[in-house]
Amino acid sequence: MPAIDANGIPAPEVRPYHVLITGFGPFSRYAVNPSWLAVKPLHNTVLTIDLLDETVIVDDQNPTAEANSFTQETREIYLSTLQVPVTYEDVLAIVPGLHARPPVLPPSADPDLPDIILPADGFDLIFHVGVAGRGPLRMERVGHKFGYNMKDATGSHAPIVRVTRDETSNSNHGQSEPSEMERMERARLSEYLIEPPVDGTEPPKRGFGKGYESFSEEIFTEIDVEKLVHHLKKSGVEQIYSSLDAGHYLCDFIYYCSLAESKRASGKADKSTTKVIFLHCPPVDQPLSTEEVTEAIKKSVIWLCGTAAKSVIPST
Repeated sequence: MPAIDANGIPAPEVRPYHVLITGFGPFSRYAVNPSWLAVKPLHNTVLTIDLLDETVIVDDQNPTAEANSFTQETREIYLSTLQVPVTYEDVLAIVPGLHARPPVLPPSADPDLPDIILPADGFDLIFHVGVAGRGPLRMERVGHKFGYNMKDATGSHAPIVRVTRDETSNSNHGQSEPSEMERMERARLSEYLIEPPVDGTEPPKRGFGKGYESFSEEIFTEIDVEKLVHHLKKSGVEQIYSSLDAGHYLCDFIYYCSLAESKRASGKADKSTTKVIFLHCPPVDQPLSTEEVTEAIKKSVIWLCGTAAKSVIPST
């Protein structure tokens, strides 16, 4: 059934949502990254959300004005996927383009996948997925700017960040003690050695430097992660929880980078046009299967886009 406006006249066709889902490439013992196994089946698929009385307010001074409101039963979500190499250099090179309008993506690392049809006005949602250790799914709430001390899949480090005078006066030279999740990541990825001290000094501070000076040390997603997790649990995804610690490795690195670039692309420090989220999945069958992770991603995307569609949008 086509959309109908308040006067019973067919309304213009509604633009579908465009969602990019990223997984990581091979590293460590993973010839195929579990995150990519879960993400790949979603490439060039279309999901549908059911809507009832989606109302767009055209006069924010008069919320009852509904001259252009309409009833639309469904709205489509176009999914695209991208595999990102497990390197700091590639994340810094690729992620800004994901938030461009139109987006700029690198050639696909998977020859089996057809090309992505890029939305001219950008993606509405970028959903990053990465592998963690054994356990439940973790929906991450925040990305971190500094503290990337582990080598990536090529043995390279994150960029060195200039330490301020105040940090130099501190005993830890701007470094912080590793969090619980970071210690778990270090233990899990022991082959990616921590940078050793040189001549008794602390390792240099690493993370986001040039080009990211104006961004805070932590960036939280604008998505209500607690509500999303609650919805997933109600819909049958029971092994999931929200997290404030993405581990200070490539997962955390891409999350912070994407959150920052989303704000940069929107031109607003406090609000982004493209929403960004990150999900940590376990290795295959530890305990969730690949199919269960894929299903959790689909349910997340449908809820996020459905929530956006049903929200009231004020005029600008």
